[in-house]
Amino acid sequence: MLVLFETPAGFALFKVLDEGKLSKVEDLSKEFTTSDSARKVVKLKAFSKFENTSEALSAATLLIDSKPSKGLRKFLKAHCDGETLGVADSKLGNAIKEKLQIECVHNNVVMELMRGLRSQLTELISGLATQDLAPMSLGLSHSLSRYKLKFSPDKVDTMIVQAIGLLDDLDKELNTYAMRVREWYGWHFPELAKIVQDNILYAKAVKLMGDRVNAAKLDFSEILLEEVEAELKEAAMISMGTEVSDLDLENIKDLCSQVLSFSEYRAQLYDYLKSRMNTIAPNLTALVGELVGARLISHGGSLMNLAKQPGSTVQILGAEKALFRALKTKHATPKYGLIYHASLIGQAAPKHKGKIARSLASKASLAIRYDALGDGQDNTMGLENRVKLEVRLRALEGKELGKSAGSAKGKPKIEAYDKDRKKGAGALITPAKVYNLSADAVLGCTNNESVDEPPSQTEVYEEKKKKKKSAEAEDNGIVESEETGMKKEKKKKKHAAADGTEENGEVEKSKKKKRKHSDDDESETTDIKKEKKKKKKKTEE
Repeated sequence: MLVLFETPAGFALFKVLDEGKLSKVEDLSKEFTTSDSARKVVKLKAFSKFENTSEALSAATLLIDSKPSKGLRKFLKAHCDGETLGVADSKLGNAIKEKLQIECVHNNVVMELMRGLRSQLTELISGLATQDLAPMSLGLSHSLSRYKLKFSPDKVDTMIVQAIGLLDDLDKELNTYAMRVREWYGWHFPELAKIVQDNILYAKAVKLMGDRVNAAKLDFSEILLEEVEAELKEAAMISMGTEVSDLDLENIKDLCSQVLSFSEYRAQLYDYLKSRMNTIAPNLTALVGELVGARLISHGGSLMNLAKQPGSTVQILGAEKALFRALKTKHATPKYGLIYHASLIGQAAPKHKGKIARSLASKASLAIRYDALGDGQDNTMGLENRVKLEVRLRALEGKELGKSAGSAKGKPKIEAYDKDRKKGAGALITPAKVYNLSADAVLGCTNNESVDEPPSQTEVYEEKKKKKKSAEAEDNGIVESEETGMKKEKKKKKHAAADGTEENGEVEKSKKKKRKHSDDDESETTDIKKEKKKKKKKTEE
């Protein structure tokens, strides 16, 4: 049995001399307490030395991925004929078995052997001293870590995360301080807030002016425009503000100095962020801009983490609350997050923002992966994708390529709509349909008789007009006849009602007569019965 052991200097193959001792795993560690006892268990069979650091680094990186290097395969082919090989990694053993057809073993016994070999490595391998092994292992570990992390001082995105966070904090503080200056100085000169809208110009004007009485004597040409300066001086003469002491004005000026210093530092920080973004993520910067790109990196944690995200995640990054709220309430999910502030989405119409956001997110995810994992430092990919997105945006909005909105002189040419004609082309999509006269079948027409020619367009138009007029006349006649019919029906109903009252009277009279006749008949029948009874009595007597 052979054991493969990796060292910073190369690969070593050890031959197990007494395999009977491997049956007791617990006692195996005692065999490696001294170098003499270790030599009785294992013996160095072969050693493959690394030629340089790059070869050692490539072999180590492949071993991390459980893949044998080219030099290791040659080394094993030469020394492992018909032997079982003990390895420290089961996946590496499977790869060696598939490629070299060498039986590999990975179990507790092999791991104990590796542990013992590591403790007595310098004694078992002649020529490998401890003082040489330590710096070799340290250098290899540093090279391996640098290669694995792809470390580069120009690719440190932590600076971007910190810079964009500081920039946002500065914006908040600057806005708070500027509003405090406006509110504080507004007690003395309230009209200035409407005259000067910009916060930085307002702070500069307040710092220069101090008391509003000094406005007429000062020159604001370096800060404000001539029109604004004249308006400021006029307002200062008739201001409704209260008087302020010199001590208060000094404190207000100090606050203005803080606002101006913050604004200067913010401009400096923005330039720094811009340079770092162009260095670390040039393609992402070309697509979405420095601020949006930095916020995406900051939200993702790092450029590498952001590169692992799909385009759909990049699209809604920053809108997680809205997304989960929509999923919970079963409403429409958001179409964009931080990417909404990109200039391309700002140019799109509201109905096209969702489509452009989806396209921009897919291109941005590709640009992020190229920036994170690619070797190039140029932004050609980002610029090409931006041109494609601008073309798509114009196509969505129906604009002609190469022309910006409002650049053409004169009014637009209005053409008649033809569904069979392509836009901007002379050819037809399908040939125009022609009426086939020979397909008509005319009844009662002999061979000598000729078929009448089809009527012209003017005749057809006149016939249509006549038909419309006749139809309108018929409609009017129908309406009039309906009105007259309604009147007649009303009269009939009145007559019928009158007839009905008369008939009801006659029916009542006839009923009364019938009742009288019935009463007479009843009286007659009773008289007849009485007479019969009288006759019977007489006969009996």
